[in-house]
Order: sequence, then C-alpha cells, then structure tokens
Amino acid sequence: MHGTPTGGDTAPPESLPESSWEELVTTALLGTDRRTPAHAPPGRPAPAALLDAAAVTTVRRRAGLRPARAARRPDRAPADPRPALPAPAARRLTTLLADRPGGGSGGRRGSTPDLMELLPQWLTAANAHGYAAPPQALPALLDAARGRTDLRPAALAFAGPRALWLARLNPDWRFALRTTPGGGATLPDPEDAEAVRRLWQEGLFAERAALLSALRARTPALGRELLASTWAAERAEDRLMFLDSLRTGLSEADEPFLEQALGDRSRNVRATAAELLSALPGSALAGRMAVRATACVALDRTGEMPAIAVEAPHECDAGMERDGVVATPPAGRGERSWWLAQLVEAAPLGTWARRLGGRTAEEIVALPVADGWQGELHAAWCRAAVRQRDSAWSRALLGSPSAPEAGGPGAVSLAERAKLLAALEPGERAAWVAGFIATHGLSEAFQLLGVCAVPWAPTLGQAVVDALDIAREAGSYPWSFSGVMGLAERCLDPAEAVRLEALLALPDEREDAAPGAGGYWAEAFQRLVRTLRLRAAMTRELAPPTPRAEPPDAAAPSPDKAVAPGRTAAQPPDPAG
Repeated sequence: MHGTPTGGDTAPPESLPESSWEELVTTALLGTDRRTPAHAPPGRPAPAALLDAAAVTTVRRRAGLRPARAARRPDRAPADPRPALPAPAARRLTTLLADRPGGGSGGRRGSTPDLMELLPQWLTAANAHGYAAPPQALPALLDAARGRTDLRPAALAFAGPRALWLARLNPDWRFALRTTPGGGATLPDPEDAEAVRRLWQEGLFAERAALLSALRARTPALGRELLASTWAAERAEDRLMFLDSLRTGLSEADEPFLEQALGDRSRNVRATAAELLSALPGSALAGRMAVRATACVALDRTGEMPAIAVEAPHECDAGMERDGVVATPPAGRGERSWWLAQLVEAAPLGTWARRLGGRTAEEIVALPVADGWQGELHAAWCRAAVRQRDSAWSRALLGSPSAPEAGGPGAVSLAERAKLLAALEPGERAAWVAGFIATHGLSEAFQLLGVCAVPWAPTLGQAVVDALDIAREAGSYPWSFSGVMGLAERCLDPAEAVRLEALLALPDEREDAAPGAGGYWAEAFQRLVRTLRLRAAMTRELAPPTPRAEPPDAAAPSPDKAVAPGRTAAQPPDPAG
C-alpha cells in the first residue's frame, strides 16, 4: 500500500500531510500535468507523489473506521417441493439461457435455430410438468426475464419461491416482486377469516389485489363481499383495478354490486361496471340496453326483400350515460352513430332473433341494411360477440374464409377477425384460418395465425407450409415472409419436419425472382426443420422418466421352471445367448 521511497532525499509517505480524498480524486481525474498534488514533497515526481498520498489516505480511512454491528444474515432460501428437472432438460435450459440475440442489423438469420425464441415454449412445457428450476440456473433465468417482459409470467412461475428470495437481495431483479401478485407474499387461507380481513385492511395494494384475485378464483362471493366492505373508502384508481378483478367468476350474483358501481363518481369505474353488466345477458342493464337498441333497429318489410332499418338515437340522456354510454364521440365520429354503436354493443345478442323475426345469426347478418348503416351495425355486433363470447354470432360475422375480401360483412379488420376467431373452438379456428390461407395466401394471415392453438393442427400446418412453398416457387421476395416463418418455427407440429425434407434443396432461381431469394428460402427451410427437430428433442427431454420395472425374483419358484420369455419349454437355450 505505502510503496518504497526511491530517492534518499524524499520524505517517507507517512510524513505527507493528510489530503482529502475528494482532492486526490480530482487531481487524478484532471491529471498531474494539469494539477500538481497538494503538499507534494520537493523532488518527488508528481505521479508518484499522488500515488503515495492516495496510499496513505486509504490506510488512514480504513484505520479510522469504527467497528459496527454485523449485519443480519439473510434468511435461508425457501424450499421448492416440486420435482427436480431431468438432467437432459437442465442442460438444455442452460443452453437456451446462454443464447443471446446477435448484434447484427437485421441481415440473414442463416439456418441456425433461434434458441431465445424457443425459451418461452420450453418454460411453458416445464411448468406443465410441474418441475422446479435448478438453483444454479436462477440468476440467468431472472436476467432473461428482466430483459423480456413476455418471459416474466412463465419464467417466474418456473423459478418458484427461490427467485423471489433472490429478488429481495438484488435490486436488478426487483421486477419479480412487482410482477408477482402480492410481491411474493404468502396469502392467507380463505378459511382463515381473521387473516383475510387483516391483510385486506392493512396490506399493501399489490397484496390486496393478489388476495382479491385469489378469492375470486376460489370463492367469488367472498371476494365480492370483501371488496364491498371497503369500497367507499378506496381511491378511484384502486376501485378501478379491484373492479376489473370481478371478471374472474363473474355471475348474476355480482349484479347488485355492479349496479351500485354505476353511480360511482369515477367515469372509468362506471364504464367498467357497465361493461361487466353487459356481459351478463340477464342483467337489468343488459335489458335496458336491449330496449334502447331495439328501438333503433327494426325489420323493414315494405320492399321486395326484407331489410334492416336503422334510426340512430337523437340524444344521449342521463339514463344512457349512467349505463355506460359515453356521450362525447372521438374526433371524426358522428354523435348518433357513436351512440348507436354503444347501445348495440351492450345489448344481449339473443335480443335480435326476437326483434328480427326469429332469424338465426347467419340469417340476420345476411339481411341488407338500409341507408348505409351496415358497417356500423355489423361492427357493433362484432364487438358484442367478442364480449359475450358467442360462437354462433362470431361464426356468422366471420363468414366463409374464402369469401371476397376474406371475411364476413362485419369483420372490418384483421384485428376484429382475430378476436372473433378466439370465440370458436380450436379445431374450428384452425380450419377457418387454413381456408383463409388457401384462398388469400399468407400476406394477411399473420394476426390470424397468432390466435390459433399451438402446435398448429395438421390442416393448418399443411396450409402454411404449402403457402410458403408456393411463395418460394413464385420467386416472391423472401424477407416479407420472415414473420410467418418465425411463427412456423414455434407453432408447427414437430412431426411436420419429415414432410419438409423435400424443401431443403436450393431451388432454381427464376429470372424475375429477387436476387438471392433461392439461397434465403433454402436457409429458412433448413432452419425451420432444425428448429422442429430441436423442439421434438426438448419435448422428449422434459418427459418424466419412465419407472424401471423391477427384475423378477430369481429365488421365487416358477411353475414353468423359469422358461425365458418368447421361448417354449421344448426349445433348448440358445448357446449364443
């Protein structure tokens, strides 16, 4: 620390006057050629004098520290009772976590699978098996979740209680405490009424929100009663968040509380309460909205063919506003069409069969709408079908996937079609999207593919692969399909790898093809096949080990004198054996 003096005429470091640490740091930052160290001995080079002074000051600072009480040791990490991850899967996790996206500027990806894109799927499968994360993998797992918010729910579920223990010790991982409901706090048993009441009245907001969500999932009535007990004293932003939790377990029993919330002083709370009530077709609000909506929409039989006549409301009265209708439309939207859309969207869809001559959803959607109101009316029905999760109306509004403009009359955007598809069963959803791709190709299908169950059904997988092959053969610009190709790597059934073998060869490039397209397509299909094989390997590695059958007891008597399996008693033993 002190160094050894090199000149006989220089003073030893101990004799240097005390310099402030801040002064020494400033001199070091500026440089001794610009600032001479204070109290430097004569004849001593400035850099050496600065180092001598720093060494002496360091020793003095350390020697001058007063002994302090030792810090409290952290509690032991909690135990994780889940079964350990199989060794091959643990090695695979290490590989996935070690992969980092390349630092390039968006060039060709080559034929190597993107491991980080497979990590979410791996975590989902590991959580489905109920495995515990290896302790040595937790830091890398938390680092990955810190950089990608989409990883956090699955990563923290897999990491378990030890991740929260680590997050309390490292500020870089505090996001885990914010992401986990209640900050990882242990929630009381719903049967323990006193503990539940105490946490609800004294806990932090995150703990209270987690408690309410847990109660709604198990005993919805208890959660609602707990919220009602303190509703008047809650802040407006908290009331809104708590009210949103009633979506879980929503039923007719919640109607009286939600009706009361319609008179809340917060507009957002009123709107949320109205939305929840409109999702209950038997609620009084839904009935009031049905009366208002049917006063605006009627069947016109005066023409040669029946049609729907629309007379939008002329005003938004106080009753409509109390029931959640927003009076002021957004910029560029007419008032009357804005009010009509909100009424139709909140009315039960069963209303329209009675109002329009007992027709089915398909027959109602097929009716012409007078005076240019069709788009507005059908778009409102689309939102109602999504809110009420009505598969019959969703199917009618989607229409045939092969129809012109690729959708039903009410599906005015791909985003709305995707929402309507979510109300269908997974098999029907996949078949509809496959038909859409077969007719219209992949250019408009990305959003629709995102709502399909993974792995894709065989019909949907075949439609995607066939469309990619057609695009390649047509010499299409390959980079425009990179999004769909990336989605296929994560969502195709790994069994499709066998059928893709024929697409790995470098094709003959057409004269009108994009330069280098053939090489890109070959690399992309090679990466797709390798990724599918990798996903298959991941699935095998995560499978629980098969219990080994115990060998038969050699000492136990056998009625057939221990004849070997597959051999008759008349057969002699195989000498090669």
